[in-house]
Amino acid sequence: MTALTLSTSSAATVRADAVVVGVAKGAKGVVVAPGAEAVDKAFGGKLAGVLETLGASGAEGEVTKLPAADGLKTPVVLAVGLGDAPAKGDAYDHEALRRAAGSAARALAGSKKAGFALPVEDAEAAAAVGEGALLGAYAFTAFRSNGAGNGKNGKKNDDKSAPLAEVAILGGKPRDKEFKAATERAQALAAEINRARDLINTPSNALDPKSFAAEAQAAAKEFGLKVEVLDEKALKKGGYGGLLGVGQGSEAPPRLVRIAHTHPKANKTLALVGKGITYDSGGISLKPAGHNETMKCDMSGAAAVFAAVVTAARLGLPVNVTGWLALAENMPSGSATRPGDVLTMYSGKTVEVLNTDAEGRLVLADALARASEEEPDAIVDVATLTGAMVLALGHRHFGIMANDEAFRTSIHEIAEEVGEQSWPMPMPEHLRKGMDSPVADIANMGERMGGGLVAGLFLKEFVGEGIPWAHLDIAGPAFHEGSPWGYTPKGGTGSAVRTLVRLAERTAAGDLG
Repeated sequence: MTALTLSTSSAATVRADAVVVGVAKGAKGVVVAPGAEAVDKAFGGKLAGVLETLGASGAEGEVTKLPAADGLKTPVVLAVGLGDAPAKGDAYDHEALRRAAGSAARALAGSKKAGFALPVEDAEAAAAVGEGALLGAYAFTAFRSNGAGNGKNGKKNDDKSAPLAEVAILGGKPRDKEFKAATERAQALAAEINRARDLINTPSNALDPKSFAAEAQAAAKEFGLKVEVLDEKALKKGGYGGLLGVGQGSEAPPRLVRIAHTHPKANKTLALVGKGITYDSGGISLKPAGHNETMKCDMSGAAAVFAAVVTAARLGLPVNVTGWLALAENMPSGSATRPGDVLTMYSGKTVEVLNTDAEGRLVLADALARASEEEPDAIVDVATLTGAMVLALGHRHFGIMANDEAFRTSIHEIAEEVGEQSWPMPMPEHLRKGMDSPVADIANMGERMGGGLVAGLFLKEFVGEGIPWAHLDIAGPAFHEGSPWGYTPKGGTGSAVRTLVRLAERTAAGDLG
C-alpha cells in the first residue's frame, strides 16, 4: 500500500517526483490555494496565469501538469482543482481536499514519491488529504500477469501504472499528537477500505463463501478479533433457512461469519450485518443478459462490514463492534430454491419465495435475527439490495431506512460528514400489505413500485423488538463502472466503510443518536 508521511519540508524544498498544489475557481479566474505559496513564488507569482494559459480553470478534480520552475527541487508541478474557492476567512471543504488528493494520486501512478502542498490548516484537513491520496492511489492488480506483481521467474514487473509509492503531506506536523493521530487513522481506514475493494474486485471463481470466511479468519488472527464461522452443517442444525435456501443451488455452500472487536472499556455494542452474495445469477429467476457481468460485487455489504470491524480493532475503539457476514452464492441448478417455495427462517418466520433474485433480503433476515439475539444497542445492515434504489438515487448515493427516525438522521449526518453521499428514505407501512402471502407469514416480494422501500420493510420484520436499526442500500455506489473520479476507482469502491467507522467512533463516545 502507498506510504503516508507528514513532512516539514516546504513545497520548494521537498525532494520528490512531483509536488501537488491546489487551485480553485475564484471570482476573476484561477486562484492558487494555501500551501502553494513557495511554488507560486518560484513562478514569479504568475502560477495562476500560467495554469490558465494551459487551460486550467480550478474545477473540481481537474489535473494540470507542468515542468517545475527554477528553485524547486521537484521536476514536475501537478495542479489539482478544488472547485469553487471558499469565502474569505473560510477553510476548504474536507471532501474537496479528499477528492483533489485522490485525483492527484491517481495521476501520479508510477511515481515513487509526491509532496502534497494542499491546504492543511488543521489535523482533520491533513487526514482528508492523506485519506484521499491513499484511496486515489489504489489499483487492483492481483490477476494481471504483467501488473505490479511478480512476472516470470519471480522477477518484479516494471509497471508504469503501479500506485504512487509515497505521499508526503507538506505542512504537516509530524511531532504534533493531533496530526499524528489523524494521519494514522487515515492510514488504517484507507487500508481497510482498500481491503474491501480488493474483495469486491476479486472474481467469483476466486472468492466464494468459504474463501471469504477464510479471509475473515486470517484478519481475526492478525488483529486480535474473535471469529466464528458457521458452515452448512451448523447452519442446518441452527435452522438458518434463508442462508441455506439461497445457497442450496450452488456447489459452494453458504457461511455465516461472526467477527467481533471487543474492548475492555466498552459499554456499548454495535452490530453490523452485511449481505455477502459472492455471485448472484438470480437463481431460477435468472437475471437477463447484460446484468450478470458485475455480480461478483453483490458481496459489497459484507466487505464493508468486515472492513469496518477490522478498522475498529486497528484504531482500538472503546466500543464492541460485531460484524455478521451473510455469505452465499445464488446459482440455478436442480437443487436450487424455486419460485413458490417456502423457507423457514432462523427467526421461525416462514417466507414464500416469489422471486429467487430477491435473495439478499433472505440471507440478511437470518443474520439480523441472529444479531438481535445478542441485544446490541443498535444494528446497521449494509447491502447491494435493490436496483430500485439505483433508479431512485442514482449511482453515487446510498439510501438509508430505519425503524427510528433519530437514528436514521444521525447516520445521514455521519455519512455527509465523512464524505459519503446518502439520502434518508421512508418506510411507508401501506407497502407492507403487498408482501402478504396466502401460504406463509410473508413473501419476499411486494409491490413493484417502491421496491427499495419494500425490501427495507421486509428486513424490519426480522429485527429484534426495541433495537434501533438502520438499513443502508448501497446498490448504486458500491461498484463504479465508469471512469475514475476523485478518489473513486473503477470497480469496487468500499462504499459505507467510512460511515460505519464514524458511527462506531460516535458510539464509543456515547453519541449513538
